[in-house]
Amino acid sequence: MENKNILSIVAIIMLLLAIPSGIWPYWYYIFLRWVVAGIALFVLSIAYEVKKGKWVWIMGGLALLFNPLTPTHLSKEAWVILDLIAAGLFFVSIFKIRKQ
Repeated sequence: MENKNILSIVAIIMLLLAIPSGIWPYWYYIFLRWVVAGIALFVLSIAYEVKKGKWVWIMGGLALLFNPLTPTHLSKEAWVILDLIAAGLFFVSIFKIRKQ
């Protein structure tokens, strides 16, 4: 569980750092997709183990949205909103996905 929380914090920080426009080169956003999708799949596996079905679907959706193999192309404004939502979901998952 400790690894899940640390990785969730890494995802939160990277997602929030992606919000300001024009700071990062394009490779950062590609790397962000890999990191967020990977962490979402890891958190999904933990959610599945502890029988948190709703969180399995939420993290599966994030993994699909940030999927680097078939990327979703949206406007910068849309990504800002999605980055904030994703960061919020990772934050909430720290407290909601726990062993009983």
